[in-house]
This record gives sequence, C-alpha cells and structure tokens, in this order.
Amino acid sequence: MIKPRVGVIGGGQLARMMVVPAIELGLEIKVFAETEGSSAAIAATMVGDYTEIETIAAFAKTVDVITFDHEHVPLAVLRELEARGVSVQPPSAALAFAQNKLEMRKRLTELGLPMPVWAEIRTEQELQEFLDANGGVCILKTPIGGYDGKGVRVVKTTQDAADWLSSEGLTRVGGSLLAEEKVDFVREVAQLSARRPTGEFRAWPLVQTTQKDGVCAEVICPAPGASDQNIGRAAEIARVVAEGIGVTGVLAVEMFETPNGRLLINELAMRPHNSGHFSIEGSVTSQFEQHLRAVLDLPLGSTESIAACAVMVNLLGVDDQNDFVRGYAQILAEHPQAKVHTYGKGARRGRKMGHVTVVSDDADFALSECRATAAALLDA
Repeated sequence: MIKPRVGVIGGGQLARMMVVPAIELGLEIKVFAETEGSSAAIAATMVGDYTEIETIAAFAKTVDVITFDHEHVPLAVLRELEARGVSVQPPSAALAFAQNKLEMRKRLTELGLPMPVWAEIRTEQELQEFLDANGGVCILKTPIGGYDGKGVRVVKTTQDAADWLSSEGLTRVGGSLLAEEKVDFVREVAQLSARRPTGEFRAWPLVQTTQKDGVCAEVICPAPGASDQNIGRAAEIARVVAEGIGVTGVLAVEMFETPNGRLLINELAMRPHNSGHFSIEGSVTSQFEQHLRAVLDLPLGSTESIAACAVMVNLLGVDDQNDFVRGYAQILAEHPQAKVHTYGKGARRGRKMGHVTVVSDDADFALSECRATAAALLDA
C-alpha cells in the first residue's frame, strides 16, 4: 500500500510540528522550505521560491495534496496548480479571504457574522469620516501582507496614516486600507476547528488568548468563565465561516469578547495556529494531526480535552543570543510537568522561538507552572 503523501509549503514551526503526527498516521510528509536550515528542515525535500509556479508545480508532482505552513503563496500560483489538477487544501478560493482582510470583511458581512464596525479606506477624507463616526480613533490595517501585529496601527488623525495613504503606499497594499472600530473588549478568545472536504466538522474548546506586542503570548484552554452561550456561539461562528468560505483543514477564528458578552470576529487563519498549540498535549487529537486528517479527507479525530486545563506560553525572542536551550536539562528536571517545544530557530528579538505547555486537572497549577517554566527558560 502506498502511503498518502502530504506536501507542506513553508518551512516554519507549523510544518515542523506536523512531522510527528504524520509519522504516527503512517503518512509521508514533504516540506517545501524557503531557505536551507529552516525550522522544518528535517522534512524538507525542496528549497526554493514559492512564488515561482514551475518550482511549486515540480514539488506538487511528488505529493498527493498541497497544504501550508503560512498563507502567503500567491493566489495565481495556487489557481494554476488547481487548474493542473493538484489538490490544494485549503483551496485558493478560501485562502483568498485569509490573504486579504478587506475581502474577508466583505464575505463575513455577507454571511451575517458579528464583526467590529469597518470600512474600506482610499482617501484621507474617508479616513477622517470614519474617525469622526467612531469616537476619533480606529484600528487601521493593510489588507495584505500583515501578520503578528505588522500592518496594524492605532490611528487618531489622518496624519498617523499619511505614508499608507500616499499613492505609493496604497499601491503596495492593493489600493485601499481597512479601518475598524477600536473595540472595547474584556479579553480575546479563539475558536479552533477543522473541516474536511466532504463536510465533517469538529471544534475544540473555546480558548482565551493574551497578546504581547501584537503576538500571541499565552493561551488558556478552556477560556476561563466562558458562558455556555458563548461556547456554543463561538463554535457556530467557526462552522459558518468554514462552510461559508469553503475552508478545509484547521481554521482559527480570533475574536474579541466585549463587556456585554458579545463575540466579534477579529482575524482568521486557515492552517494550524498559535492558539491551538495546547492541543498537542491537551487534546485527544492535536491540531496538527487533525489538519493532516482533514486535508486528506480522512475521518476527523476527537477534539475532547484530556484534562481540566491546558496552558500554553510562547517563548518569544528577547535578543540575538537566547535560543531558549541554555540550561535546558536543569529546567526540565525542575519542571517535569511542563512540555517544552523549541523550534530550532536562530535567536532574534520578537521571534517565536518555541512554546511551553502544561496540562493539569488543577487550572491554577497549570497556569503557574507553565509561566514558571517559560520564565526559567527566558532567564537561563
């Protein structure tokens, strides 16, 4: 019997974390990496430019399905692959909404889903009108190319966005910007789910996320104190998004929870996501195994938790020296309940270098032990 072959475009940590579940499922996994020595180098079979169609087409010939570590492969490349009969999961028609935040807002509006007030902005006058209508402040985003806090600004005057509103600036981002109301929220939450091409859908518990400088820093599963109404509503939102735009594989819907308990969609990710790393140890089926199952249209696994609480803390780079490996053995000895994942990356400030997860029936212990382990790795 020939093993199903999964090709992952992108050599980052998400591809790296797909390797173990691929082996356990009896799959063959191949990674198309951007550079030598990538995080997922252990499975990299090709290195090159993912914007070159013939290069990616050659990679596609070696696998049965193409999926992704990131969402930056040009749609023109993906559409050409699909035209040649390649199985691309999630398909280009869905990824279009992950690559362009304005198109995402338009489609989610059509689906009747809850979101912040938003508008497409092309001129200073349009931005001023939006500011005037929304308390004199807004969140301004570039529709394309932004991630982890990049391409996002808090704007109070049109001068705060003068460079983005210049003809050159608008050209770089597709001709317009996305303005959103600055939401008064009590916390951020995320709903992770997965869907296979034939329609089966499963969702993990709603989680609470904490951001640091625009990057996910901490995740608590399940979201503490979440109401039954919001738990059900979040899962239904994810289902409507997945079915409404045709997502296959893992989908993360990041949301704001407002003081009156409303959930408003902030961002979408159509791949394994930072908010789901807890599932490696904390769920019957991790997001990485589930993504592989889903893109191959295999039956999905259970998303039930294996304990009362799972906490994940990111190891974010602090300088160009600390790779979070110093003192590793001693820290593991001192924190035997912690699961430490490092991504094999060179140190750099702000970079996602790894994460720590603690799973426990004692939520307070899970949180404190996870934070203590991350702090020890930071200070070693």
